[in-house]
Amino acid sequence: MGIRLEGVVPAAILPLLLTMALFLGPLIQLAIDCPWSFIDTIKVWIGGGVSPPPADPSFWALCVSDMRWLRNQVVAPLTEELVFRASMLPMLVPCAGPNTAVLTCPLFFGVAHFHHVIEQLRFRQATVSAIFLSAVFQFSYTGVFGAYTAFIFIRTGHLVGPVLCHSFCNLMGFPALSTALEHPRRLTLLCCYLLGVLLFLLLLFPLTDPSYYSPPTPVCSLSTVPGSVCS
Repeated sequence: MGIRLEGVVPAAILPLLLTMALFLGPLIQLAIDCPWSFIDTIKVWIGGGVSPPPADPSFWALCVSDMRWLRNQVVAPLTEELVFRASMLPMLVPCAGPNTAVLTCPLFFGVAHFHHVIEQLRFRQATVSAIFLSAVFQFSYTGVFGAYTAFIFIRTGHLVGPVLCHSFCNLMGFPALSTALEHPRRLTLLCCYLLGVLLFLLLLFPLTDPSYYSPPTPVCSLSTVPGSVCS
């Protein structure tokens, strides 16, 4: 299930750095738009956009006491990765192989987010067509994200990487590319967005090399014929 101490330090750091590289554009945009110091910026970022950042050290305790923050940054990443990666992938890999499992597991993960449709319909937050279009869009990007964390889980054999990446992506949200296009420094930001994608593609396999995480990875060892994801 990917819960082990051997190789846990690189498993916690390297996948998160890889994900942050992908979000280079949004991170630079946040740094440009934030007029505060670095520490205050981190407070705003972790606190979900609270501004201006309070000087009181109890600010950090406010995040922990906020149920929405706990749900998005702690409970959802931990429980969803535990179910859809740590529990589901070890069952799919022996039957379908690593490559097919990486593509199949996210379908269940995407469907599991359809409860948002019920919530939006109940509270009439938008028109029915808009809600279902939003659901299709959410299914698409949660499917892609699910494939990414499944890939990380199989390559590293650790649960901690997918959990931290999930929490980070929940914190950042979907990149606001339309905002970047209207930004006064849009050329700089667009270059950072492009550079982030290129860095992500270049580092995807090197930073998830199984040799960094005490090989062989447990999930890959379940497959009778290891696929390219394991190699």
